[in-house]
Amino acid sequence: METTLPASKQPNSAAPAAAPPDTPKFSSYQVLVIVLLALTQFTVVLDFMVMSPLGDLLMKSMSLTTKQFGFAVLSYGISAGISGLLTAGFADSFDRKKLLLFFYIGFIVGTLFCGLATSYPLLIAARIFTGIFGGVIGSISMAIVADLFSFHQRGRVMGFMQMGFGASQVLGIPISLAIANKLGWQAPFFMIVGLAAIIWLVIMVRMKPITRHLEIRHEKNAFEHLIHTLGKREYRVGFLATALLSLGGFMIMPWGSAYAINNLHLTKEQLPSLFMVAGISSLIIMPLIGKLADKVNKFTLFTLASIWMMVVVMIYTTLTPVPLWVVMVVNVLMMIGIMSRMVPSMALTTALPDMQDRGAFMSINSSLQQMAGGLAAGVSGLIVFQASNNSPIEHFDTLGWVMVGITVVCIFMVYRVSLIVKKKQQAVANTTVNAVSSSH
Repeated sequence: METTLPASKQPNSAAPAAAPPDTPKFSSYQVLVIVLLALTQFTVVLDFMVMSPLGDLLMKSMSLTTKQFGFAVLSYGISAGISGLLTAGFADSFDRKKLLLFFYIGFIVGTLFCGLATSYPLLIAARIFTGIFGGVIGSISMAIVADLFSFHQRGRVMGFMQMGFGASQVLGIPISLAIANKLGWQAPFFMIVGLAAIIWLVIMVRMKPITRHLEIRHEKNAFEHLIHTLGKREYRVGFLATALLSLGGFMIMPWGSAYAINNLHLTKEQLPSLFMVAGISSLIIMPLIGKLADKVNKFTLFTLASIWMMVVVMIYTTLTPVPLWVVMVVNVLMMIGIMSRMVPSMALTTALPDMQDRGAFMSINSSLQQMAGGLAAGVSGLIVFQASNNSPIEHFDTLGWVMVGITVVCIFMVYRVSLIVKKKQQAVANTTVNAVSSSH
């Protein structure tokens, strides 16, 4: 049997339903943790995201079809998802800092293998290895955020962490493309290895152990804990919402460079500017969305962002050759919609699990996110078609319609998540009021 503390006595349990007038400020150590997690996110996201801008170069260098490239992206997502499920059972049984260090060093080694790959089979093997370790890092980071930050701080934290996504486009992707054009597609992976190694050392030296979740003693083994977490209905609602969010989001992402070059007639020299402008917009909008998510209804914000994204996606996927500045504007508008969905949805999702389940919940959640993203890349590789390496990408507009349909269902699922969170917050508030009344 598991010993569970009452909700009112759990550390960092769900916050009261109403936000305080002044949201809590971050301590200097919390700022350090945010920076380290954001940098970690930067390298992991860049490792995955760089496959999109390198897609056209990689497909031409290795003579890959759209199906083969889609499978290269799929292989990372599936291995990451399986790894997350396997680690979910014992994710709450160890110091979260130690787990982060272990999986991050594995990610570094896997990324090194990607840079050393000389054939398609070796590249697939390297992506699978990288996914096994890299796919768990996001869930560990989310569990750390849920442990160290109150509910009314998490919107801002998520906003800063999502800046890793924008930074990967502002700095990582343009630099990656520049050195790839000169040194080959393998060079960006070596760059990621060097940066990640430095971050790993700083985490080891500066981050404190994160063990408060271990104070809530439970006697379930790893498998029982996994089944226990999967068995909670409200958790499954969150899992499905996350999977749908990723399934829609990754439909068109892997084909960004190939679509821009072969359909919109941009040059490979223009690609760094395209990704840089979109990334700068992410860096600007993410902190603003994070602050907004802590002040307004998170589901309302998510819904408005989703509608915005659906409209822009339909415009983007039906574009014909236009000037570079037009493509930039559409990409910025689409990025605003996509990223503005992530912040409020992740803030809501982190409020679902109890502290003793957070590691397992985040691992499963991340697993489904990775597998859904990989599945989306694989399925989209079957939908789109390219007659030759220099031919236009066909049926790209079909991907847009599929993405819109998935997004509509996703809005409904996130609505269900918001209802569960609201009910949970109200229960905590009632428990607190009762405790105060009984003390008098």
